[in-house]
Amino acid sequence: MRNQIASFLLAVQFLTRLPVPGWFTYTEARMATSAAYYPLVGALVGAFCSAVFWGALLIFPLLVSVIIAVAAGLLVTGAFHEDGLADTFDGIGGGHTRESALEIMRDSRLGTYGTLALVAALALKAATLTALPAHMLLFAFPAAHGLSRLSSVLTIATSRYVRAEGTGKPVAKGLSLPSLLIAIITGAAICLAWINLLPVAPLLYGLIGLAIGHVAMRAFFEFKLKGYTGDTLGAVQQASEIGFYLGLLAWL
Repeated sequence: MRNQIASFLLAVQFLTRLPVPGWFTYTEARMATSAAYYPLVGALVGAFCSAVFWGALLIFPLLVSVIIAVAAGLLVTGAFHEDGLADTFDGIGGGHTRESALEIMRDSRLGTYGTLALVAALALKAATLTALPAHMLLFAFPAAHGLSRLSSVLTIATSRYVRAEGTGKPVAKGLSLPSLLIAIITGAAICLAWINLLPVAPLLYGLIGLAIGHVAMRAFFEFKLKGYTGDTLGAVQQASEIGFYLGLLAWL
């Protein structure tokens, strides 16, 4: 149990900028099992966004409240996944070969392709969320954030890490079946919570949109990279999250 708590705290530390207790010791084994808790951490980030949205909506119009909620998510995660999205587009767009793409993705500077991807992603989020009913957004944030992190975990489980070293290497080497099952069960619990509070139909549309985002983003980078990196996991998360919101909108 102590190891599982430590793995959860490592997931919080890795995916967010939230402070965590310093009693646990980092090990590659714990880092590997931390992927099991990515969907749970995502759901908690989404719940925070929902709370911020609800508070903002008491004072501001819907669009302003949505932007504040999205900004709150960026703040609590340090724009971790958005950075991965930008690096992925810079690398795939600017690299003519697999090696040059990987080298560009290591560069911390933001290029044209990454800038355009970020602008498009944030604009899509704001526009889509504003078009959804306000009461649905309270549940859409935690569902989308949690399930999109599960989407990243499924990428780890079904693809290969293409760098010799990197922040994602311990997870890529050690994602076990129990860890994958914990992540999947967490995703199922998120869906069950939705079904108990809202109609099933919009959830199904959201899951279809999420799956399309997942497959499309993987097709975009895996054709050239023949696998994934930490940056591309962020890109998968973003595409999956946006796909979930678009699926909800398609249901209306």
